Amino acid sequence: MVGFDGNDDACVYRVTDEIAIIQTVDFFTPIVDDPYTFGQIAAANAISDVYAMGGTPHFAMNLLCIPTCLPAHVTRAILEGGHAKAVEAGCVIAGGHTIQDEEPKYGLCVTGFVHPDKILRNIGAQPGDVLVLTKPVGSGIITTGIKADLVSDRAMQSAYKHMSTLNAQACQAMKEIGSVHACTDITGFGLLGHCYEMASGSHVTIQIDAQAIPLMEEALSLASMGIIPAGAYRNMEYVAPYLHVEESVQQALVDLAADPQTSGGLLIALPPDDASELIRKLHCFAPWCAVVGKVLPQESAILKMR
Repeated sequence: MVGFDGNDDACVYRVTDEIAIIQTVDFFTPIVDDPYTFGQIAAANAISDVYAMGGTPHFAMNLLCIPTCLPAHVTRAILEGGHAKAVEAGCVIAGGHTIQDEEPKYGLCVTGFVHPDKILRNIGAQPGDVLVLTKPVGSGIITTGIKADLVSDRAMQSAYKHMSTLNAQACQAMKEIGSVHACTDITGFGLLGHCYEMASGSHVTIQIDAQAIPLMEEALSLASMGIIPAGAYRNMEYVAPYLHVEESVQQALVDLAADPQTSGGLLIALPPDDASELIRKLHCFAPWCAVVGKVLPQESAILKMR
């Protein structure tokens, strides 16, 4: 039912008239020093694709690459972190595969279920829709700043909490609204990259309100200092031909919009009349969520920042 033609978050295969399978896979190298936290973040990131498509995760397989020099207790902590997050999601880890590698890598291959008529895709946004973002951005900049010892412990722990938080409640809230036209989760392509994919696939223009983007603690100050990961520059190069930025927009906010995210929030396109109700539901557990833009009829610039 869903392949790679629309750059969707996962593939979907119809099994019956009532059940479709969502299949996704993701794994990466450590972005934090603590192995348990790394396992949690990697698992939350992989499971997120199921939520972005309106589904429920049911089971998963571990993907683990480890160097021979890695102590057994570190490997165990990574797997325990991933298992804890899967249990929180109601997702059974049914096995997996491990290989030797020079650098540790961990993630999950996740299977979820969704009704065939209730699949959400990253295409389908309609002119007049607004865009709701459920997590703050800045994880790439924060983790880059941590390597340079420029991030306070409070901001670091806050970023880790955001990245390890499941998108389960946000998914449930948007399903209760029932009028969502498109959805994706914000990960490696950053807010700009994922907005471009949604806009181009939906044949619309997306206008982002730079001042409305929720930001992780200390992310703006770090971006203003030029603490930008290489991935942000690659993301900006990718969207630059399709992007118009008004002169009044602070460069640091543009950099943050291009910042590659790990286990970011959901970006949800829906009618403005329903967005206020969605925001009300989200504020119960995600007070930082916000309307960050709107959908316009397609213009020469597919992406705009103001």
